Amino acid sequence: MAPLFDLAGKKKQIEENNELMAAADFWSDQKKAQKIIRETNQMKALIDTHQALSDSVNDLSEGLSDLASSFDEDLNELLQEEFAETMKKFDEFEIQVLLSGPYDNHNALLEIHPGAGGTEAMDWASMLYRMYMRWAERKGYKITLLDYQDGEEAGMKSCSVLIEGPMAYGYLKAENGVHRLVRISPFDSNARRHTSFASVEIMPQFEDDVDIEIDEKDLEVVTMRSSGAGGQHINKTDSAVRMTHKPTGIVVFCQTQRSQIQNREACMNMLKSKLLQIRIKENEERAAAIKGEVKANEWGSQIRSYVFHPYSMVKDLRTGYEVGNIQGVMDGDLDGFIDSYLRSQITQ
Repeated sequence: MAPLFDLAGKKKQIEENNELMAAADFWSDQKKAQKIIRETNQMKALIDTHQALSDSVNDLSEGLSDLASSFDEDLNELLQEEFAETMKKFDEFEIQVLLSGPYDNHNALLEIHPGAGGTEAMDWASMLYRMYMRWAERKGYKITLLDYQDGEEAGMKSCSVLIEGPMAYGYLKAENGVHRLVRISPFDSNARRHTSFASVEIMPQFEDDVDIEIDEKDLEVVTMRSSGAGGQHINKTDSAVRMTHKPTGIVVFCQTQRSQIQNREACMNMLKSKLLQIRIKENEERAAAIKGEVKANEWGSQIRSYVFHPYSMVKDLRTGYEVGNIQGVMDGDLDGFIDSYLRSQITQ
């Protein structure tokens, strides 16, 4: 099994990349050149952080030796502070290492679909949408709504969102799966407890450095007037585009861009991202379907439970991580869940 952080391998790769960057024809392919520069800078940042941590550990070791030979209370307090700061930096470095996968630095495409539960599930899907938008805002990410289908009575039927920012896919891939809600339903006049489900699908946004070819004859493209009750979400013009990839049956839809050309381009990028997701699953898990990790939207298949009643708790069923501040989670405080998921992948 390859080491999680291959220091020697990264140094060798940087040397090879430096040779490529020094070549006279390096900029003949600008997209490839930018990819190499980006990867090199990421590896250099990791190595610099690793060196800084190594220096901190050596300083702590020397300080402990001095303390052992002649105890000093001021030195003891200083070493405790330095140790706490070093451990904090190590935790941050560990996350950086865990986010060094081939697609982790890509932007993310987020899709949410309600499962079993009717209006209650549609409302739950819209609550998840708000949660992820709050999380993205906290990160300073750019949010572009590609599609939003309102529910008949409340909530949403589906949404597609592009989230752009450093490591957006690397973080959000932890959210891929079925999310379960337990609460007293505001739509039940008898105030009974209901359980609802919604699926969250996360894909890396297609970038031109990934070789995904689509034959136009494999596409079925339909244009139509933008629809939906939520005027705040869409532009109501004859610009909506639905695209079907006949070989796989994948369907994508976009209606929020200003023109039919923009919506078609967004659909094509979403389709390529879904095909890229298939490739990722095939490579990593030997799965043939794009939703290899997304199970049926029903009892027993969820990755996380959000319980509002009879107690308050959010628990990730994959890692065991849980918090009692459910309102904080719904306001976008997801980093604890994401970090625990990423760290759980070390042993897999």
